[in-house]
Order: sequence, then structure tokens, then C-alpha cells
Amino acid sequence: MPNPFQNLVNFPVCLAPMVGLSHVALRQVVRSYLPAGAKTIWPTEMLNSRRLPFEDLAKTPEAMRAQDETGLVPQILGNQECHIRPSVLRLQEWGAEGIDINMGCPVEKALRHNYGVALMGDASYAADVVRMTVNSSRLPVSVKLRAVDTAESATNAEPEHLLKFVGGLVAAGASWITLHPRTPAQKRRGHADWQQIRFLKEQLACPVIGNGDVQTSADVHRMREETRCDAVMVGRGLVARPWLLWQVGEDLGWPPPLGLEGRLAPRTPSEEAHECLQVLMHLLPLMESHFGADLALRKFRFHVRCMEPWLNFGHSLYSLVHKQKTIPDILAHLPGFFSQGVEMVPRTDLRQ
Repeated sequence: MPNPFQNLVNFPVCLAPMVGLSHVALRQVVRSYLPAGAKTIWPTEMLNSRRLPFEDLAKTPEAMRAQDETGLVPQILGNQECHIRPSVLRLQEWGAEGIDINMGCPVEKALRHNYGVALMGDASYAADVVRMTVNSSRLPVSVKLRAVDTAESATNAEPEHLLKFVGGLVAAGASWITLHPRTPAQKRRGHADWQQIRFLKEQLACPVIGNGDVQTSADVHRMREETRCDAVMVGRGLVARPWLLWQVGEDLGWPPPLGLEGRLAPRTPSEEAHECLQVLMHLLPLMESHFGADLALRKFRFHVRCMEPWLNFGHSLYSLVHKQKTIPDILAHLPGFFSQGVEMVPRTDLRQ
């Protein structure tokens, strides 16, 4: 039977689930750069299965969605069927088209509850979590995970150990796998070992999404070529550069995004800085409309903190945004800031 991934995805780039970032407003901005006719999957922030069944999803910031959003594959933290089943049922009613299980979050808060990457410590239990989710859902289930910790370094991690772990997830019913090939201890430090993505793609029959160290359209094309992955998941690179979807689509011969017909994707440092201004001027009012002024301000400041390393005067932008007390003040100051020779850099090694 065809894998459900094929019905959801015909474009090779998707947004990563990120705490505090992959909310409805950012998804709307990123989606505005998706080429006409393209389909991909869209995440939420991580949703805790212990709380989800009791939350008003229309008012929970992490679960808010726009009426016209399609391809939503929310990501859940969970390890018990009594919490996973009602969470999945709520998400089906909410409009999910798939469920993603987080086995990659390395933060201490998740580890205390045996969520996220903690599940990778027990291959049998991890497979059981997938099986619980599959049995609770009529939707396809995917898993996002990190490289498997071994006594070796990340680069020399034993591929057979990784394959055995992931093979159990697929046997339990996972429809596709996303691999961020850093170990939990690395977090965002060091380099992602893309050869592990290629290894999984060569060994598995199901689709494999690659994730890690993708900041530009050139990185997308290189990951696809080097790993043969079915799609590339991009995190903070898309936070900084939402028009990356437009660039990749243009490279691959896709029609331009709706509303951008007749334009070419920004490519030079100054063109990208100009587009960055347009993004921020669009994003902040969207945040206010969804979250209200106070939460929108907090979320926007965090957004700027995460994307400012890609600007040559990014620290000054963060300082400017942090000093302003209202949304109108920020919107009034942004054009002046970007008129002062601001440029975007292709890549940054800065880790927030």
C-alpha cells in the first residue's frame, strides 16, 4: 500500500517543530513562501499528552491553528497509552493529518518524565509508544529522533545500533522517520552527521526526513544529494529565512508562491535583509491577532533572539526590539533599522 507520506508531501522541505517558535503565526508566514501547488507537512510546538486532553486547543498558544491550515502533523510528548489515546482523539477532531512522536527533545524537563530523547534509552519501550499511538489513531504516525548514543562519537556511532532501534519503530507502525543526527549530549553543538541519514534511507522502506545544519537553499540541495532523503526538515534556518521555500522551489522549477508572481526569490545579502524586514512586519501583527499584545511581544522578542545571528547587526536589532514597550513602537522602528546597511549572512555558527 502507498505510504501516507506521499499524500501529504510533494515538496522536499518542511518546518521543524520548535518550542516557542513553530506556532500558528510563524507557520502562516513560512507557508506564504510555499510554491504554488506544493504540499508539505506542518508541525506544532511540542504538545504534552498529559495536559492536551484537558486544554482548550483554540486558546492554548502551542496548539492554535488558522482555519485554512492543511497538512498539520502536531508533535506530542508521551509515553503512556492512557494519555496518548485521548490526546490523539482530540488532535483528530482538531484537524491533524498525522501525529509525530517526539523522541529527540534533550531538555531536562522532558527527561524527568521519560519523554523525548529519554525514550531512546529503551528500544522496546520506544516501539511500544509508537504502537500505542498507532492503535489510538486513524492518522499516520511518525517519529522524530536524534542519533543513538553509543560509546563512540556521533560521527562513529554504530549504524547497526541505530538501524535496530529505528527498525523497531517502523515495525510498530511508524509511517516515516525524521532523523536529527546529533546525539542528545550535543544538543545543537558540533555538526550533524548526515551519513546517518543516508544509512537509514538506504536501509528502510519507509520515507526518511533529514534534519540538522540546514541554513540555506544550497544546504537543502546538498543534503538531498548526499543522503537521498525524502525531505529536508529545517528549524531555525527557516525562522531566519522563511523564503528558503521560495528559493528551493525556484531552483526546482516550481511556480512562485501565490501573491509573489512576477518576482524572483531574494538571493543577495541586501535582498534577503529587505525580505527579512517584510517578514517581521508581517509576523508581529499576526502574533498579536492570535496571542494578544503581551504574549505577542514576548514571542516576538524570542523570535528575534533566535534569528538575529543571521544579520550583520543582529545584536542591535534584538536590543532595539527589547527596549520597545509596545507593538506599534516596534513596527515604527523596524524600517529605520533595516535602512542602515543591514545584510543577511548565509550561515552562522552562533548557538543560542
